[in-house]
Amino acid sequence: MGRHFQGFFPEGKVAMEQLFALGSSPAAQGGFNMAALALRGSRHHNGVSRVHGGVASEMEGYIWPQIPPRENPITYVTNGVHVNTFLAREWFGLFDMRFGQEWRNQLCNPDYWRRIDDIPDYSYWSVRQSLKASLLDEALKQVKRQLKRKGAGPVQLERQTRYLHPTNTETLLIGFARRFATYKRATLIFQEPERLARLLNDPERPVLIFFAGKAHPADLPGQQLLRTIYEYSQRPEFEGKVILLEDYNLALARKLHTGVDVWLNNPNYPQEACGTSGMKAAINGVINLSVLDGWWAEAYDGENGWAIVPHTHIPDQEERDRSEAQVLLDILEHEVIPLYYARDGHGHSEGWIKKSKVSMRTILPRFNARRMFLDYAEGLYLPAARHGEKLLEGHRARLLAEWKRKVAQTWPKVTVRRVDEPVEEVESGETVSMVIAAQLHGLAPDDVVAEVLMGWQSEEGDFEVREKRPLRPVGENAQGETLFRLDFTPTLPGLQCYKLRIYPHHPLLAHPFEMGFMLWV
Repeated sequence: MGRHFQGFFPEGKVAMEQLFALGSSPAAQGGFNMAALALRGSRHHNGVSRVHGGVASEMEGYIWPQIPPRENPITYVTNGVHVNTFLAREWFGLFDMRFGQEWRNQLCNPDYWRRIDDIPDYSYWSVRQSLKASLLDEALKQVKRQLKRKGAGPVQLERQTRYLHPTNTETLLIGFARRFATYKRATLIFQEPERLARLLNDPERPVLIFFAGKAHPADLPGQQLLRTIYEYSQRPEFEGKVILLEDYNLALARKLHTGVDVWLNNPNYPQEACGTSGMKAAINGVINLSVLDGWWAEAYDGENGWAIVPHTHIPDQEERDRSEAQVLLDILEHEVIPLYYARDGHGHSEGWIKKSKVSMRTILPRFNARRMFLDYAEGLYLPAARHGEKLLEGHRARLLAEWKRKVAQTWPKVTVRRVDEPVEEVESGETVSMVIAAQLHGLAPDDVVAEVLMGWQSEEGDFEVREKRPLRPVGENAQGETLFRLDFTPTLPGLQCYKLRIYPHHPLLAHPFEMGFMLWV
């Protein structure tokens, strides 16, 4: 850093030590953390799903050391996919025929998409079967190319492609296609190979699993996952049933996202930031079977797919993998496969089509790029623009910087204590008073906020905030401490908990806790 950046800082400007401090983090002692630099150099920050926002708040909490992670400035905007790009043309045709052109302007309207339930099952199933046939046709061509390149003979060609004929659309197809990073656990389903082989080879209810993806050239463990899957696909019990498609690209991804029946995703919670492949599959009527991580933790509603609850109570990773793999296979054996093959007189499963429709109509309006764009614009970019305009007025930016410098220098000396006697019981309608004393060491009462958080303690022991009330400055005591007081009548019923705290405040702050300072009584 010193060698490459020294020339960017002429003498008398920002010292290199100050630059290094902007990139410091507890996890990289003596190093330079680009995420820390970005967080310290910006005022609006977000993760890309609710889970990711929470994890990032914990991981990067050192930026705001006295702020509880759930309250620090990191928020989240969940990713979404571009419907016009990833929705199959076959669905465009059906929607245009059923809904006219109007649906394109209703992408963020969940109520509008309830009309998917009104599409006749035979029409809906016809589109799904057409997309499956297209995938099978592409898979057949690709597997033949792969095998011929390796010098396979006609017998091996027949064994490995016998289930890939485009007319084999009645078979249940499962897809797993993505970047092969180790945390995505591509081989989790092979934890019990004998059981998996039994499920795939049931002559009455056959199943195919497609794998595709690439590992980073420097990710040797990820590359090993691909080798392991290839080795499984060559075993007699999996030959022709576990299909590894090579040369993964956007065109192949499109075939898989639209053509399989089930989209499998089993990351190691909470390492999946968001994930979008399941969204691309779901808007095409594919049903997700996934660990409740990333976007699926928000999308799953009990009806629109299947969920694996992370076994975070198991500390040993190998044992956790075995436990979650067992749940995965249980769901496949007792829920997914029976529902798919519960055929009626029309040759398809009404229950399956119902779940597929629910998947499409609940996920398409919530996890598309238009919704994501609006969330970013309304929640982050427009507030940032308005904040920037405010700071450009007069000398506000300089005044705010000077105030921050003063607070940063003074806060380590600030103290706060409770001076009144806490009450144990309150009758209904009775007034409660709270008084705290803060030694501000030159900060004005308007430079801070004193408040009480009120709520209940959950069964897990967490404090659940239900309301916040400010304490008002009422002068000083003989020791020169500023007194803050609140008189109020409690509105919450039953046993209540409360916490008192004080933190810096300025009307020009982008976030009330961006200074990272807070003291609790």
